[in-house]
Amino acid sequence: MSISFKLQIFEGPLDLLLHLLDESQVAIEDIPIVEITDQYLAYIHTMQELQLDVASEFLVMATQLLAMKSRKLLPALPPSDQDYLDEGLEEEDSQEALVQKLLEYRKFKAAALMLDEIGRERAKMFGREPEDLRGYRPEAPINPVAGVTLQDLLDRFHRALQRAAYVEPEVHVERDEISMEQRIVQIEDLLRVRGSLYFSELISRFKKRRDLVITFLALLELIKSRKVRCVQYELFADILLEVVGLE
Repeated sequence: MSISFKLQIFEGPLDLLLHLLDESQVAIEDIPIVEITDQYLAYIHTMQELQLDVASEFLVMATQLLAMKSRKLLPALPPSDQDYLDEGLEEEDSQEALVQKLLEYRKFKAAALMLDEIGRERAKMFGREPEDLRGYRPEAPINPVAGVTLQDLLDRFHRALQRAAYVEPEVHVERDEISMEQRIVQIEDLLRVRGSLYFSELISRFKKRRDLVITFLALLELIKSRKVRCVQYELFADILLEVVGLE
């Protein structure tokens, strides 16, 4: 039976053997030495007819395959003669060693194909050199209340209490002359007219402790509702109250 196959370039004898096994749809573990040897020699013969240089490694593999084929074709020997014959065989001339080499080679070939595919996909990607993008970064807005904390307001309030005249000749209960809601309305009206007001100026309008407390609580409520904001331009400077959401 004549054997025909497409001549192509193989990386080595193991690559050629894998090609022949794939063409024959035969598992490596069940490698038919006789048939594979004939196909392998036919390929070598074709290369020689085309006057192509045949690498020495291809010829070495041909010799090994012929040796294995010869042992397959020999009649069965007595056990003692077979043991003697096996002792003289090189490990690389045995079919088991060839199977292991082919299995190993297939793993490395599959890994090489995978890496080659990754390389081709990576070649489709184009990058650009890194550049300084800090010039495109938006400037952070200036925080008008940066550094102003509730503690700052408490400190100013404490100082106002210390400056306020404290006279309590006797213990008596007085009704509130003004509620916090009314004081909020007073502060809102004042800021609508003035636009801004220093905290010390607002506190200095009141002398009694009760009025100071109500005024401070009303101011905190306006800040909480985002109708008034506090600005301190310098450390330890007076706190400026500015209108934010008053209509």
